[in-house]
Amino acid sequence: MPRYDTSNLIVHPGNSADPNVVVEVTPELAGWDYIHFQVRRLSARGRWSFATGEHELALLPLGGSLDVESDDGGWQGVGGRTSVFAGLPYALYLPRRTSFTATAYADCEFAVVWAPTDQDHPPRLVTPEDVTIEIRGGDNATRQINNMLAPGFDCHRLVVVEVYTPGGSWSSYPPHKHDVHKMDAAGRVLEADLEEVYYYKIDRPEGFAFQRIYTDPESPLHRAGHPIDAVLLARDNDAVLVPEGYHPVASAPGYTTYYLNVLAGSAQSLANSEDPRHAWVKETYRGRDPRVPIYDVTHKT
Repeated sequence: MPRYDTSNLIVHPGNSADPNVVVEVTPELAGWDYIHFQVRRLSARGRWSFATGEHELALLPLGGSLDVESDDGGWQGVGGRTSVFAGLPYALYLPRRTSFTATAYADCEFAVVWAPTDQDHPPRLVTPEDVTIEIRGGDNATRQINNMLAPGFDCHRLVVVEVYTPGGSWSSYPPHKHDVHKMDAAGRVLEADLEEVYYYKIDRPEGFAFQRIYTDPESPLHRAGHPIDAVLLARDNDAVLVPEGYHPVASAPGYTTYYLNVLAGSAQSLANSEDPRHAWVKETYRGRDPRVPIYDVTHKT
């Protein structure tokens, strides 16, 4: 069972031998079973071809747009926003045993995530009109969530959302975890056992955020004698691994923090347990931060 600390819970850009890969997380690197994650760049007219094999896959434009041709169909103009701070997202879900080629209109940056599956689900393009927006929390724990492959999406394991945290505020707060699979007597998932990647973008290059990861006594790593308690400094294009434990985020004053959340595990769910020592704070909220949503969502683009 891996031991995690500040040296291996954060993955910095430039860790791949492929010059088109900004940052990469493999199951071998992370010490887990499901998530393989990359952020890739393509120059204008550049192409990237891939085969999903025995995995389901999501293609997630961050800036720019792609044409995608596959043996499951074709999609034109997937994406379009100039950056993650300039509008709502697209996402393309592709099933296992699919070969495809993505071609960039102009310079493009996109994330791609895949996870093993033994199920077949239909391909689907998620457009900005399909994205639901939530404003969660309150006071200086207010944040914006863009749901892309939310719980209930027709896939096996993948869950993908975007989160925006204004400067000086917190998200993933009160701290929550999803590292033990729990169900009630009716068969409802109360907590899922999920691996998670936080991929960070900051609206100014010098910006930063802090993320703490710490395990509960019931977490498997904790029980095995490998507890986690780490505070990580996250900058633009960093990927933080959450194998287990609570994982709150604080955004530095003056900077808007974005992260792409990718999860996979025991259920296609975000069911979690909050840290009971901090859950009380929700009863003190008096309002929501007017800085979110961070862009005009009345006209989806």
